[in-house]
Amino acid sequence: MKKNLAIALLLSVSAFMNAQNSQENTNSKPISASKISFGVKGGYSLSSMKFFDDPLDSKSYFYAGVVAEQPITSKFSVQAEALYTQIGGKQHFPVVNFTGSGIVEDGSIEFDYQLTQIQIPVSAKYYFIPNLSASVGMNFGINMSEKIKTDQIVNGSTSHNYENVKTLNLFPFLGAEYKITESIFVDARYNFNFIQVNKGDFTTKIGFLQAGVGYRFK
Repeated sequence: MKKNLAIALLLSVSAFMNAQNSQENTNSKPISASKISFGVKGGYSLSSMKFFDDPLDSKSYFYAGVVAEQPITSKFSVQAEALYTQIGGKQHFPVVNFTGSGIVEDGSIEFDYQLTQIQIPVSAKYYFIPNLSASVGMNFGINMSEKIKTDQIVNGSTSHNYENVKTLNLFPFLGAEYKITESIFVDARYNFNFIQVNKGDFTTKIGFLQAGVGYRFK
């Protein structure tokens, strides 16, 4: 089911970009303003997770994937990406032992909440100058794996399924990009935690920063 959803979203984005490219080719715009571009990108991700209003420790990971951009005018364009990443958070609970002299704390257990995702960010971009743009859009996060990992054995294992998580998570975002050369660019975006990632009443939200570098093929 999850793989089928990811494939369907990718095909929809591809069809949309191809349709835009075909439409632009029939217009009288310069080639430089209508040619679709493809590239690769990767970077650092820092996510913040909270249960209700209680924040967990932040989680660092990487992201990597492909990007396609279709100019609409010299100032506006549409961009779609497909990224592999992991988001979540970490939580620590004390380990206690009961002794004859009372309760003694003996270290802690780390719970690492891991949502491994294929993300499909789709955005509208505005170019202030030819090398600098701002973007706004929606990131469609498809969960491929939902796990809770611990650094000690809990209930016979260090890995457990993370239950009641939505297959598809939505993250509105704002971002910016700067082109260092015609091919190399750096970008950053923040994905907001406006929409909960779980099913039911146990409100769980995740927001995350992504910052990295990319290369567009000529």
